[in-house]
Parts: sequence; structure tokens; C-alpha cells
Amino acid sequence: MIGLGSYGYTAPSSKKINAYDVPQGVDIRGRFDEEFAKILTKDALQFVADLQREFRNHIKYAMECRKEAKRRYNEGALPGFDPATRYIREGKWTCAPVPPAVADRRVEITGPVERKMIINALNSGAKVFMADFEDALSPSWENLMRGQINLKDAVEGTITFNDKARNRVYKLNNEIARLFVRPRGWHLPEAHIFIDGEPATGCLVDFGLYFYHNYANFRNTQGQGFGPFFYLPKMENSREAKIWNSVFDKAEKMAGIEKGSIRATVLIETLPAVFQMDEILYELRDHSVGLNCGRWDYIFSYVKTFQGHPDRLLPDRGQVGMTQHFMRSYSDLLIRTCHRRGVHAMGGMAAQIPIRDDPTANEAAFELVRKDKQREVKAGHDGTWAAHPGLIKTCMEVFTNTMGNSPNQIETVKRDDASNLTEDDLLQRPRGVRTMEGLRLNTRVGIQYLAAWLTGSGSVPLYNLMEDAATAEISRVQIWQWLKYGVELDGDGLGVRVNHVFGRVVEEEMARIEREVGKEKFKKGMYKEACKIFTRQCTASTLDEFLTLDAYNYIVIHHPKDVSSKL
Repeated sequence: MIGLGSYGYTAPSSKKINAYDVPQGVDIRGRFDEEFAKILTKDALQFVADLQREFRNHIKYAMECRKEAKRRYNEGALPGFDPATRYIREGKWTCAPVPPAVADRRVEITGPVERKMIINALNSGAKVFMADFEDALSPSWENLMRGQINLKDAVEGTITFNDKARNRVYKLNNEIARLFVRPRGWHLPEAHIFIDGEPATGCLVDFGLYFYHNYANFRNTQGQGFGPFFYLPKMENSREAKIWNSVFDKAEKMAGIEKGSIRATVLIETLPAVFQMDEILYELRDHSVGLNCGRWDYIFSYVKTFQGHPDRLLPDRGQVGMTQHFMRSYSDLLIRTCHRRGVHAMGGMAAQIPIRDDPTANEAAFELVRKDKQREVKAGHDGTWAAHPGLIKTCMEVFTNTMGNSPNQIETVKRDDASNLTEDDLLQRPRGVRTMEGLRLNTRVGIQYLAAWLTGSGSVPLYNLMEDAATAEISRVQIWQWLKYGVELDGDGLGVRVNHVFGRVVEEEMARIEREVGKEKFKKGMYKEACKIFTRQCTASTLDEFLTLDAYNYIVIHHPKDVSSKL
């Protein structure tokens, strides 16, 4: 649906429809569904509206501060440690003790809040499942509301899925992973719910509805008296962490549960945040269970932060791994920071997926996973992420071989050597080359991911890797950076400038995509629309903050109220 304007298309009204029972000032513009109405109750919406009204100005100010920081970076400034908060970094404080229910997090699996995915992930053998409303989910009204229904059923232990194609019914095992939920970032609106005339903040909708419906059941079952548990994405500084802490305080007060019941892990996935890790933990010290190396988004943020710095061009995406000095430094400092403060230091995502039709390639992929996880556990990480259930056993073996029966390494691996890491270590330019194949892969992945996202899938297997919004963002901003500064592809001896070949590369990669997916799927999918959006963002004079902010307009569908339904 091209050219839908701000927040989408309005579906025509053909017959009398029901309406949600909403509190004053709340307007639901998404499709009515009786199942959705069980989530969108008047009391639950009142809770979300209360959160929105109390915190919206704080959120708006935090977003303005992001803009101001970007302006400084574009004018040549570098992110660094804040002298004003040195007392926090040098203080002896610790976070609240880790709840017993989540002491052992050695392998965590992540995925969208889809029904079958939730069951498989909870049954996967991982210690934790992070159910994702963010980078792994296309935030259509259907996906968001069905996701809330699915999580409610999962917390109640009643979730099942009847796969008619395979003639199989999926249900939960007796032993399941602990459930964490990741709401969207502060920057994303929820354009199907308006509060006082403006779109709600997406993360407050995701958090508010899930918390309201599930906190009591979760604490009685999975949380062992604590919870619910969350992952918090995309933060850039401790000011944003302070807002989340206040949201948690308000939710606990509403529910009448003890302060510090809610626990959250913050993803350190923006470059500015690496200089604020102590401060972020300090703001969340009653609610924190650690930090996570969100390394794909971190690479994306490196480019975004330095978009005005032509001396900081990235090599091919595949060369920017954890062996790069700035990436290894980030991981090491995160471990030291977390363990000083008594909480988990979680490793990064293994994005590989099993390659069933090629045993040799499959073993090579698993060997990469093993080496990556060995590096993480030996560095001192307490756990790691996997994108596919097929990786859980391998990751678990690697961590158990080093950790033994210990639930974590918080007390045993302090990494005091990382206290010497400097701003220069964390900002060191990545080394490597740029190639035509790197350009082609970025183009192919970016367009295919966006096409899937536009049609409802936010987590997509491509070329033996699980791609989500974070990896697609690397593809986008890397091309944008190369085009902006007229990069020469120097890694394969071609010596051509990206600007001279990008148009042809897009055409050729679109033809390749059509061959790979087949003409029928290509015709039915939104590949051409995705190509237009992707290439427009890659060639824009100024870098769009997020790929998904622009694309969101294409998936919002407003359903007008039928006045007769209220007569």
C-alpha cells in the first residue's frame, strides 16, 4: 500500500461492527476482534493510558536529547564517559540480588511472539526465552494483539497450537524456559491506539498490556515470587533507563507488589550507551538483572553515530565481528561492569540456523558457533543468545564445559583487567575491506527482509542466518555510508566506486531474488515496494533514524468506527 500518508490506510466500513470498551481519552483504531477485546479491556487500557500520561513528556524530552546528541556527533564530537557521573562509575554500590528463578541463564533463545514459536522456544531446552515485540516482529495490529493473547496463554500454561499441515498439536513440556518479554523501543509509536489525540508509545502498550494481564500468574509460577521479567532495547543513556525504572515503580504500586519485583536486562546496543553502563545499572539497580551485548544493533549504531565522520567507514558487514578491537573492548567492559554490580553479563546472538541439506556447511556453521561461544564464556559472560532451537545443545555444552554446575560467573570472573579500557579502545576504527559481494549481500538481505516485514514477518531465515531488523539495519546504513562518501570497493580488486554501480546492483539483485524465491512468490510478495523503500533510504541525503519508522506507515490499517454500533 504505497502513499498511505502518516499512519496508514483507512479500511472502508461495510457493515455494523462492534467496538472496544475504552476509558476516556483512548481511541482504538485497529480492527475489532472478540479475542483482542479480552486483552484490550477497559481496565488494562486505563493502565496503559495512565503510563502514557505520566511519562509521555519524559519520553519526548529523551527523544529530543537524542537529536541533540546526534547534532553534536555530526559536528565532529565523539561519545565518551560523562565526567558528571564519575561518582557513580567509581562508587561501591551493587544492584539488588539476582532472583533465584533467573540465576542460571547460560543459554537464551529469542524469537517473535508467534504462537508456535513461543511453544517451541519454551520447550527448546534453553534457560530463558525472550519473546520479542521488537526487532523480530513486524508490528502489525494482528501480530501485536495475537502476541499478547499468546503470551497470556503461555503464562497460564494453556498455550497449544494445532498445525494442520503437519497433523501435529504443539503444547508445553513440563520443563520450560523462563519467559522474558522485550517491548519495542522508546522511539516507536503505536498508531492503532490513540491516547488524548496522539499515538501511544509502542513500548508502553507492549509492557502495559502484558504486565496487567500476567503479573499475578507469572509471579506464582515462573517467577517464584518475582517478575515479570523484561528485556529493554535501544536505550542511549541513563536518562532513558530512569524512565523505565519509574514505569516499573508505578506498575508495582498499581499491582500492590513489592518494589523490585519486576526485573529487566538492558541491551547495550547503541554506541552512546556503552559509556553509560554503570549509570544505566544504577538507575535500574532495584530492577536490574544485567546487561546484554546486543552486538548487531551495536554495529548499526556505530555507523549511525558516526554518520558525519568520513574517517569511520565500516568494512563488509561479515568482517565486523567480536574480534574487532572496539567490539571485544565493549564485551569485556560490559562483563566487568555487570560483575562489579552483581548482575548477569549476557553475550551476543548466534544467528546461524541449521543447514539440513549440506552436512559439511552445517558442521562449519556449528563450529563458528562453538568458537564464538567459547570466546564468550571464557571472557566471563554468564550466558548467550541463540536464534534457533537447533543451536541450544551446542551453546549449552560450551557454557557448561567452562561453568560446570555454577549458575553464572558473577562472583568468579571479575575482569579487573578491563578497568584499563579507554574511550579510544571503545571507538577504535574497525579494520577490513569493502567488496562488491558485500554490497550485493547488503542489498539482497535488506530488500528481502523489508519485503517480509511488510507482509507480517519480522524474523526471516536468509542465506543460513536468521535476519531481524538489527541485521537489516546494518545492511541499510552501511550502503548509505558507502554512497555518501563515495567509497571505493577495494577488497576484490575491482576498484569501482559504489555510487557508479549501486543502481545496477539493485536491478541485478532483484532479478536474483526473483530467481531464488520463484516468480509466483515474488509477484505476490512486496518485493518491489521493499526495493523502493530500501533504495530510497540508502540514497537519502540524510540518514533515516530507523528503517522501520518509515516502513511502519505501510502496515498501519485504521478501521473507522461504525456509529450504529454505539446506538
